[in-house]
Amino acid sequence: MVVPGVDERQGPGSEVAPTYIQACHVRIPVSRRVLVMGILNVTPDSFSDGGRFLDPQRALAHFERMVSEGADVIDIGAESTRPGSVAIDEQEEIRRLQPVLEAIGKRAMVPVSVDTRKAGVAERAIDCGAVIINDVSALQYDPQMGPVVARTGAGLVLMHMRGTPHTMQQYSHYEHVVEEVMRDLGTRIKHAEDTGIAREHIVVDPGIGFAKTVQHNLSLLRDLRSFHRLGRPLLVGVSNKSFIGTIIDRPVPYRIMGTAAAVTAAVLGGAQIVRVHDVGSMRAVVRVAAAIARG
Repeated sequence: MVVPGVDERQGPGSEVAPTYIQACHVRIPVSRRVLVMGILNVTPDSFSDGGRFLDPQRALAHFERMVSEGADVIDIGAESTRPGSVAIDEQEEIRRLQPVLEAIGKRAMVPVSVDTRKAGVAERAIDCGAVIINDVSALQYDPQMGPVVARTGAGLVLMHMRGTPHTMQQYSHYEHVVEEVMRDLGTRIKHAEDTGIAREHIVVDPGIGFAKTVQHNLSLLRDLRSFHRLGRPLLVGVSNKSFIGTIIDRPVPYRIMGTAAAVTAAVLGGAQIVRVHDVGSMRAVVRVAAAIARG
């Protein structure tokens, strides 16, 4: 299979392993250990913690707690992208996000990522100190997002999704899910580079739970190592997601053990970054899984 964004002169397993992510003025190492990205949602309707951190001071306290528990990066989102969610307008997203970023300010002892599809939100976030943009649409939602990331030098997470959060489950049809997701991500890498974003700024995410069935998610986790052919750091987000709830028949508050199992699988599959809600618990899971992986 020819994958856009991959040097096809490389044979299987001979890809150049990335050692860092360049994100504005910050160089984030990804070869020493698996990084833990803590999730901070400042939304009223996120599936796992909607409404808990809308107040900027509560958000700041949770940010500081996740840093103390060992988060390497914090990802802040002001728009829910859970299945079936409806997009909010740019001004509302900024209204939720900006006070939190301003409250964090110089207290940000770790790199800050912002989970947004909108170029205007990304630009405001970077002005407030964010250094990574986590775009669940992989530059497909807003045509100005690529130029903003290229101009600012921010890091960029390209996540795989089909459709939008509101419609994505209508598009969960694949013949060979791993190959198709990898091909789609390769295309998005090429598009990002054509937009002027340097390769060392790019991270890829297979989009667990986004336009995927339970079986698709399991297949992606089982074959994560295939994504190393893309030659970019691999971020995986499984925390508390519905496929875990389906398997163990538990609602969100009781999915921590299922999440731990999925995080372990991600680390053993070669994920360099895992995105989680429960930083303290998952930091320990990552350390043990990484020790097993090293042998």
